[in-house]
Amino acid sequence: MTTSKATDWMDHPVIRNLVEQANILTLAERITLIKGLIPSIADDLSQREYDGLMNELRLKAERYWEAKSHPGEGRATRLVPGERELEGR
Repeated sequence: MTTSKATDWMDHPVIRNLVEQANILTLAERITLIKGLIPSIADDLSQREYDGLMNELRLKAERYWEAKSHPGEGRATRLVPGERELEGR
């Protein structure tokens, strides 16, 4: 989990603990958890913001698969843009 100026205020240890606990669940349970969070997230976002979030999640998965298929090569060799590139960091 990366941090940025946009997330500096968050309680990262608590979030990391929640992620670790969720990762103990089965795949079906983790998917159900995500589906259960969608309505409240959608309520708090505009349609445009929600679409942006879905794009962020898709890119996160693509970056993960790319990194996993090229272990030890680092960010410089990747084709899928990362958060740093997208945010101009």
